[in-house]
Amino acid sequence: MVNVLIADDQTLVRAGFRSILDGEDDISVIAEAGDGLEAVEIALRERPDVVLMDIRMPGIDGLEATRRIVADPRSEGVRIVILTTFDLDEYVYSALRSGASGFLVKDTEPMELIHCVRVAARGDSLLSPGVTRRLIAEFVDRIKEPPPATRLNSLTEREREVLAGIAEGLSNDELARRLVVSTATAKTHVSRVLAKLGARDRAQLVVIAYESGVVRPGWLS
Repeated sequence: MVNVLIADDQTLVRAGFRSILDGEDDISVIAEAGDGLEAVEIALRERPDVVLMDIRMPGIDGLEATRRIVADPRSEGVRIVILTTFDLDEYVYSALRSGASGFLVKDTEPMELIHCVRVAARGDSLLSPGVTRRLIAEFVDRIKEPPPATRLNSLTEREREVLAGIAEGLSNDELARRLVVSTATAKTHVSRVLAKLGARDRAQLVVIAYESGVVRPGWLS
């Protein structure tokens, strides 16, 4: 069962998301929060699998709430998905850097919402990878030159290939086909890259890949 916390200051938004998600046999909305402080408190107490986090909320906003949750050791295994509209893309990038697992547009279709929650819960791939890559590329492009990639020194050449593939949005199966290895081996490589770079999930690996110059804005379609 995937346990979900919905954090949004709009009652109708929370009710709509709850109605959609609670209709699934494998998903349960265990709590709602109407502001950022409440979201942090509930997330650390209940440790849901997924937090759907609005950016603009009273008290503290979704970005600060995300930072506080991620910084707390009790949040291990909690995946945060930012709720946004396209005019807030820059905030989404900040959220990804803070440890959010991805983002979801508020007017998404119900089936996409359900799919994204399941994907986030298993940490299998970044939400909306194509749009997210373009988003990250846009804002990382403001960095004229990437910083020295010293944090990547611990990676083998194969692991750097894996990191670049993740930045492209490749799934484990797609990584396996590219590297001509089994899916299990690809998963092992991903796990090692996550551990060596101290990243929470694949979303943070995408940010690291761009900021370290493993891939550069404009390289990917």
